[in-house]
Amino acid sequence: MELVLDGDVVRGDSDARERFYDSRGYGRVEAGGLVLAPVEAAHLLSRGDVDVVRDARSGDALDFRALVSSAAVSEIDVLVYKDLRDRGFYLSPAREGWVDDPVGADFVVYPRGQGPWDDAVAYRIRAISERTAVSAATLGDGVLAVVDEESAITYLETSHPEIGGSTTTDLPSDVAADLLGDRVLVWEPPDALYQQGFYGQPLDDETGEPLQLSLVEAAALAHQGVLDVDGGAAAIVECGREVEGERFDRRLAVYRDLRDRGVVPKTGYKFGADFRTYADVESVDSLGHSELLVRVLPANHAFTPRDLALDVRLAHGVRKRMVFALVADADDADGPRIEWLEVGRLTP
Repeated sequence: MELVLDGDVVRGDSDARERFYDSRGYGRVEAGGLVLAPVEAAHLLSRGDVDVVRDARSGDALDFRALVSSAAVSEIDVLVYKDLRDRGFYLSPAREGWVDDPVGADFVVYPRGQGPWDDAVAYRIRAISERTAVSAATLGDGVLAVVDEESAITYLETSHPEIGGSTTTDLPSDVAADLLGDRVLVWEPPDALYQQGFYGQPLDDETGEPLQLSLVEAAALAHQGVLDVDGGAAAIVECGREVEGERFDRRLAVYRDLRDRGVVPKTGYKFGADFRTYADVESVDSLGHSELLVRVLPANHAFTPRDLALDVRLAHGVRKRMVFALVADADDADGPRIEWLEVGRLTP
């Protein structure tokens, strides 16, 4: 069977339509014939299902090697398309007029046993090389298929999660505290801070005194009027900026947002993250397992797939979910805008 490369599509007759679309979900029906994306034609060539693709302009006969070497198709797309087909999925190239909402995806994958003639979609796939930087703003509604230098493929599912918890604490006010270096000490801490609210860490576990607070914890509490510190919250924030620069403001914004959502953030340093979080804290005596690792980033951050893979692998290894807090400057007085992005491993 011979197909024809016509611009950015490959065309076949009614026999091709019956053989490839009707029975195996390749391409789209048009004027009684078949229209394929070049990546689909390349896959059929590699399988030997098609003998040759004829270039309509030059008349040249293109085999698999020639088509993949041409500008008509990306080898990354070919590898991902083959892998998904080998896993038993029907899928369509995400082209305007071929699938709904094609922006941001390379392929639309259908649930097992279904195809382009059905309405259901299992995954929206974006195929990239491990060396391709990815803007954080483009993630959250699909799956990254990352092809490494040995052509192995890692699938990373991205979404915008709902972050929330049930932790509530009646906090006191005007608690005396001292700003010392890069932390704040509360010499006579009320139980509401550590025992009920899981703020800070006691220097002496037996007496619970003094209570050490990180700068983000102390700044958040000072903003609420809980702490009485010389210079107030402004002094703590200034100290935080001296230590971390503008990163401190982003971390403080995320910390306060998590607390407002009923979630308790604690340092995620030993996991290489900004925070680990607890959704339902009643007391430190019955503290459960932390659920999330949170990394705080500017909204215009661009990920390298290698960094994403490292974060996700670490989070899974310690039984947590990897979440990124993307912080953008606000246009009004409500403070920085935060968008939540979750990334996890997927086995299609």
